[in-house]
Formats: sequence, structure tokens, C-alpha cells
Amino acid sequence: MIIPLLEKSIASRAALMDSKHETAFRLFNGFTEGFPDLIVDIYAATAVIHDYTDNLEQGALTVQKAQQFLTTSLPWLRAGIVKTRNGATQDDKRGKLLFGTELDRKIREHGVWYAINLTLNRDSSLYLDTRNLRKWLIENLKDRSVMNTFAYTGSFGVAALKGGASSVVQIDLNREFLNLAKDSYTLNGFPIRKGNFISRDFFEQMGNMKRENKSFDCVIIDPPFFSTTAKGKVDQEKESARLINKVRPLINDGGHLIAINNAVFVSGQEYMQTLETLCKDGYLKIKEFIPVPEDFTGYNPVGKPITDPSPFNHSTKIAVLDVKKKGAG
Repeated sequence: MIIPLLEKSIASRAALMDSKHETAFRLFNGFTEGFPDLIVDIYAATAVIHDYTDNLEQGALTVQKAQQFLTTSLPWLRAGIVKTRNGATQDDKRGKLLFGTELDRKIREHGVWYAINLTLNRDSSLYLDTRNLRKWLIENLKDRSVMNTFAYTGSFGVAALKGGASSVVQIDLNREFLNLAKDSYTLNGFPIRKGNFISRDFFEQMGNMKRENKSFDCVIIDPPFFSTTAKGKVDQEKESARLINKVRPLINDGGHLIAINNAVFVSGQEYMQTLETLCKDGYLKIKEFIPVPEDFTGYNPVGKPITDPSPFNHSTKIAVLDVKKKGAG
């Protein structure tokens, strides 16, 4: 059953396969394309297979069939790993080698190089659902100062610098993630300034920024679905407005707030209601939504999502808001 679906997915994404095999995209989204136990991503010439099965033995057979088909149909693949969501060990979940010897360490997207570490964690160190946002950042932040919160491996900040941003501050609690961001800077010839990479808790750092009267022309907030630290709690399902209000005072008059909510159980209408409530005081205004690329959402999707993402096109809901500063003008 999986082979005809993979054949169809390869045909529908042929235009995304660059001749040098440097780019990254979702080759198969089983959740929306008829086989919810499997997802296949391509990073340069490395295939990343995500196994979501509950039955590990059955999952292994499916992965084996997928691997055989992919290596035959895409002979330029030089390596592949499988990430087993319900695997027994962290290594199973982060990814084990299926074939080849060396995983790709960088990809190229919209003329920008991004360093990747495909076994860094359960994810693959670069989110493919936010590709269009990276393009927007390249095109809209020339000469602007940017703060990227919950930066992960810093791809939004890298895109902003490529677009001519005057400065970018990257904030994430995990130093290892930020080190990968530095690798991306090196790949693109961007200077690495120590003070622009801050490994600290979000809540603590926002307080520091306010005390120091820091401000930025654009703030990006892309929190995880849920996390807790000694300093505070992130809950995208119930408290996304609270996080946005933490960064609002740090945005210059005429600036932008980019707010992302990836909670699959928060519908598009629920998130819209949150944003519209925040806009009622007149200091925030919804400018636009950034869609998730079609290769990620799935071509001709079957079935229904857990919640309706409309007016967004996916549960990764990306909104750009214009900001007026209280007391300005």
C-alpha cells in the first residue's frame, strides 16, 4: 500500500528536487496523504523517515519497504535515517542510520545555507513548515533590528540577516541549538558576535530586556507547544496571549510581531480570536498570514485534520502583526 503513495508523492514534488540536491522539503506526509504511520523528509541528499507506528515490528517492515523504494527511485540519495516515535531509546527517537555512512550537514534554501544536525533531537534541527516565513524574513527586514525568541537553531535569524537586517539577537535556553545557529552564520559569512546569542530562559531574558530598555523592529515568537522552567510556563494551547504580551513592550513603533502557534488542538478560529482580542486596544493589527508550504501540508489531502486550521492552512499558524508603540507619535 505504501509504494503507490510514495510514487504519487515523488511525482507531485518533482519540481522541488534541485539538480544539486541541496534543498530540503517534505517528500511524503502520511497524515494527509493516506498513510498516517509514515512521514518522509528530504534534507539535501539524506532521507529522514519518521515511523509513527504503535506496532514496532510492523513499522520496521514499512520502513524497509519505503527505504528500498526510495533508494531505487531516488538514486542520488546518499544516506537515510529512521526516527521511531515510539522507539525504546532516545537514539531510536532521534534517528538511526538506515543506509549510507555520512548524513548531510547543511541545506540551501532561498539562497541561504542552514547548518543541520539531523539526529540532534526528535526533530531534524530545521523545521520545514516555516520555509515561507524564512522567505518573508529575507524579503522584509532590510535595515531592521530583530529579536528571535525560542530561536531553536536560529534559522529565522539567519534568514533575517540574509535579507539585510541590521542586527539579530537569538535567544534559546539550549546552548547546543544556538551553536548550530552559529554554524549557519559561518556558512553564510555572517559575523558571530557573542552578545547576540543568549542562552537563557525566555521569561528571565524578557525581564532583562525590559530593564535595559531594549527594543527591536521585529520580534519573532515561536514557542514550543508546552514546556516549563523554574521561571515560567509555556502553554500554546491555553496561554499564547500571555507570551505575546511578554514581548509586545520590546517592539518599536511601526515594527512587526511574528507570532506562531503550532498547537494542533488549537483551531485556526481559536487562535484568530486570541489575536483579535490582543488587537482590540489598537496597538496591534493583523498584517498577514504566512501559509505552510504545500509539500508539508500534503497534496490533495485526504481526511480531516484534528482541528480546522482555517483561516490558516495548517496547524502551524503563522501571523505577522503590525505594532504601534504606546506613547509614540
